[in-house]
Parts: sequence; C-alpha cells; structure tokens
Amino acid sequence: MGAQWISICVLVGMFVLAAVLPINMGVIAFAGAFLVGTLVAGMNAKAIMGGFPVDLFLTLLGITYLFVLAQNSGTIDWLVKLAVRAVRGRIAAIPWLMFFIAGALTSVGAVSPAAVAIIVPIALGFAARHGINPLMMGLMVIHGAQGGGFSPISIYGGITNRVVAKAGLPLNEIATMMASLAVNLTVASLLFFLMGGMRLIRQDEARVRGDTLGKSLPGKRGKAGQVEESPVSAAPSALQDTGARPYRIVTVAGLLLLVVLTLFFGQDIGFVSLTLGLVLTVMAPNLQKHALGQVPWPEILLVVGVSTYVSVLERMGTIDFVGHGVAGLTSPLVAALLLCFVGAVVSAFASSTAVLGSLIPLAVPFLLGDTGVSAVGFIAAMAVSSTIVDVSPFSTNGALVLANAQGVNRDTFFRQLLVYCAAVTLIAPVVVWLLFVVP
Repeated sequence: MGAQWISICVLVGMFVLAAVLPINMGVIAFAGAFLVGTLVAGMNAKAIMGGFPVDLFLTLLGITYLFVLAQNSGTIDWLVKLAVRAVRGRIAAIPWLMFFIAGALTSVGAVSPAAVAIIVPIALGFAARHGINPLMMGLMVIHGAQGGGFSPISIYGGITNRVVAKAGLPLNEIATMMASLAVNLTVASLLFFLMGGMRLIRQDEARVRGDTLGKSLPGKRGKAGQVEESPVSAAPSALQDTGARPYRIVTVAGLLLLVVLTLFFGQDIGFVSLTLGLVLTVMAPNLQKHALGQVPWPEILLVVGVSTYVSVLERMGTIDFVGHGVAGLTSPLVAALLLCFVGAVVSAFASSTAVLGSLIPLAVPFLLGDTGVSAVGFIAAMAVSSTIVDVSPFSTNGALVLANAQGVNRDTFFRQLLVYCAAVTLIAPVVVWLLFVVP
C-alpha cells in the first residue's frame, strides 16, 4: 500500500474512532499527523508543526472568547428577552424568532452547538407551554444556527474561507453565506407549515379577534372576567437589571464594531476579537475572570488538529492524489455529487468542522483542473451538505434537542429525529448539487 493510501486510511480511521469513542478528534488528528508524518512521510517534528494553523487558531480563540464574555454578562439572554417581548404574544412568531436568534449568534462567532445549547431550552420551554410541535421548534433552532453559520466572521465561515483562500480557489464569502442561509430558511419554512405552523397562525388570529371583542363587550375579557396574560409578555422583563445594562450595551457595540472592522476595513478577526475581549474584561474583571476557561477548547482542538493533519496530507501529495483520482473516476458533475454525499454522511456522525477542514482540501485539485465545475458553486454545495445534517441525534445539536424536549416520548422523538436526518442526508446533497453545481 502506498503512502497516500495509508494516510487516507488513517483519516477514515480517525473519523470512525471519534464517532465510536468519546475521544476528541483533534487529539486523534495530532497523533495521526505525528505518526503518519514521521513513519510514512519521513517528516521531522518541526516540519509537522509547520502545518499548525496559527491564524485559524487565533480566529477561533478570539471569536469564541468574545462570545463567552457576551454570555457571561447576560447580553445574550438580554437580547433574547427583548426579542421575545417584541413579538407581543404572537405564538406563531416564536419559532421564527428562535430561528433568527440562533442564526444571529452563529453569524457573530458562536460555535453552532453553543448557540443551540443557549436557545433550545428556551425554545422548547415555549413549545411545551404553548402547544408548539417540539420537533418543529427544535429543528427551527438547528437550521437557524446552520443558516447563520457561514458569515465571514463565523466559525464555519472562517474555516471554509481560509481553506479556499489557501488553495488559491475563487473566494466568494457572501455566496457561501447566502447559500447556507437560503437553503436553511427554505427548509425551516417547509417545516413550519408541515408541522403545525398554520394552526399557530389561526390561534393567533382567533386570540386577536377575542381580544378585540373583549374590549368592546364588557365581561368578555378572558376567563373568570380577567384579562388573559400574553403568553410571551409573561417572560421576565429584560430591563429589570438596569445596573448591568450599560455593560451589555457596550458588549453589543463591540460585536457591531467587530463586524465593521473585519468586513469593511479588512482587519484580522482574531486580533480584533481578542482586543475587544480585553477591553470588556478590563471593564468587568471579576465578572469575566473565568471566561478563558469557558472557551470551547475541545472544538478549537478539533479544528486545529484536523487542519494540522491535512497539512501533512498536502506535503505528502495525498491531496493531489485524491483530487486527480476523483476527477478521473467519473464525470466532473457526478464526482462533485459524490463528494457532497460523503460530506453529508460523514458529518451526520462526526464533527461538521472536521469535515469542512478535511474534505474541501481533498477536492481542491479536482476543482483546479479543467472540469467545468464552478469552485464557488461547489464550495457552497459542500458547505451546506456538510452542515445541514447536524439535525442528527448523533450530533451535538440533535442531541441537545433530544435532551431538552419536554412532554414527549424519548424513543419516539429519537426515531423522528433519525428519520428526518436520514431524509436530509439523502435529499440535501442532490438539491444543493442541482442548485449550485449543475448550473
């Protein structure tokens, strides 16, 4: 067996081991980079460490640290409560509110599971209290998080754009971002109407008519002569804790400044995030003294570990070997579809960040060749295929929904998630391939 095939088998084994055992794939990847690099490729430790993605590490550390600071200060909860109060008791608006809040969190740097972990308990609590389909509500949160996941300052966006730029492929950050948002928004719309959204709309309309009638006819103002409390206004006031409000406003301003400096002035997102984080920490050192320990180090370790292993593959020539092999295996369009399916299937059981960091580089030689396949379209298709399947109950996002669902049969709910994930895994790669690759 040649060196390239050995490195590919090790990569597959890494995914299998991480899926079967509770071991961080980043640790496995670092070990794999060392063993394959030294024993198979004849590299020394210095050469292997040369593939460590310093810029990506700084980006991940900066944006996740800044998000932790915002969470510790209550800024995230404050914004969620303000948004909930804004819908003024319209139950049908709550699933969409959760969709867009989850998307907003991932778009400004939250790791997708972190955003889902924050929003899902709130969302499924509303679902249980107000008769909203819990499966629909949970899926809306996940698709919202994935929809916002490819902004230029997000985790997924940072990984994907770095890999594409490093390979010298055409880079269109906005195209990838909009592709993910459009697909997830479309799926969320279908879920809303197929899983009880119209019933919620009719209930809201009936309640509005009842409120209007109650105002015009004394004695008809809800049960027992009382004015019924709005189901959303019952949430705690977001403005009670006025002492913390100035710090939260500064935090929101910092997030907006991050967007402006990185998108419009081309500043490095890692350095800007850490600088803004330092300012926020200096303003409230006692509040934020444990923030660094709350950074999602396992996710960061996973991403940089896989990236280091991929760097070893590049130096060994494995990337060119696989890319040209895929291009010669079948027609370019079919090869692109196969790669999208691989990304979806693997990501349903493993980390999406690991899939993005490993499969996109494998497709680079294929995209650089004279295949007629648009690199921008393929990257968008691969990005969506590899992340939309995070509804899987075997993924962190799906597991969070399963764990927080209230008033459901766990076994039935698990099967529903599994069936939905299977459908998405089979359908999504074909749909995004038709939308973004074939044209």
